[in-house]
Amino acid sequence: MSSLIEQYLDPRILTMVFAAIAAGATVLTLAMPLLAPDTLNKRMKAVALEREKIRQRERERLAQSSKILLRQSPRAYMKTIVDNLDLNKWLGQEEARAMLMQAGYRGQAPYVTYLFFRMAMPIVMMFVAPFYIFIVLDLDYPTLMKVAMCIGAAYLGVLSPNLFLKNAITRRQVSIKRAFPDALDLLLICIESGMSVEAGFRKVSEEVGSQSVALAEEFTLTTAELSYLPDRRQAYENLAQRTGLDGVKAVCIALQQAERYGTPLGNTMRVLAQENRDMRMSEAEKKAAALPPKLTVPMILFFLPVLFIVILGPAAIRVMALH
Repeated sequence: MSSLIEQYLDPRILTMVFAAIAAGATVLTLAMPLLAPDTLNKRMKAVALEREKIRQRERERLAQSSKILLRQSPRAYMKTIVDNLDLNKWLGQEEARAMLMQAGYRGQAPYVTYLFFRMAMPIVMMFVAPFYIFIVLDLDYPTLMKVAMCIGAAYLGVLSPNLFLKNAITRRQVSIKRAFPDALDLLLICIESGMSVEAGFRKVSEEVGSQSVALAEEFTLTTAELSYLPDRRQAYENLAQRTGLDGVKAVCIALQQAERYGTPLGNTMRVLAQENRDMRMSEAEKKAAALPPKLTVPMILFFLPVLFIVILGPAAIRVMALH
């Protein structure tokens, strides 16, 4: 036994044993990647299947929405008048289509309705204004002034469709602007948690609907466009055009750059969310700073007379009692 122990403790034998162990470990380390199962292809297939499911679901949703839009077609007489008078040539403008999209009116039906009222409102005002001015009111003004008032009413009829659209755009942009910083925070959380951009937009559209229906509609439409458009950057450009807000345009540009160059979105989205929140706060501060000048006239007309009556009333009563 002692001879065996001395033989095994021989430095040459120990060196050979350790060398064999090191060689075996090296071979095992090099062979491990070859022996490990290839899970990358399985994961990529699973991602592709999930993406295809999302695309199919969004296509079905888009088809349902398109059916709804087709049901909301304009009345037959509007379309007939627009086609017969060829108003698309005389009044059709890309600016009008952009304004209709920003106001939330999509499809051909709102565009035909806009063209019809753009043509009909001046004619209606040309007949209503003379009847109201010359017969109903019977104003004691010169005839030339009455004719000028009729022309002004007709011009107001020309501008009324655009004024209606501008008011609708303003209300919609205010709703989007108020909810957009919170939506960016939610989108940032979704992206940092590992969700895709499409899934993030869908989740945010579901959560932000209680705060802004317009923003939820835009995010839902962007999700559908990301699913079926061949160029994903076009979906971001469409979102910026439909809203017409600088904050949304900045976010869309950041998303386009991330889509093109593969840059991380976390820090960019965080900075943009803070900027939009600061813009919302600055607008609130501007409205608060504008309150004192607006309250000056009501105070002069309503508060000061009552205050003078309360202060000087007893003295006036005493003076009248002495006399």
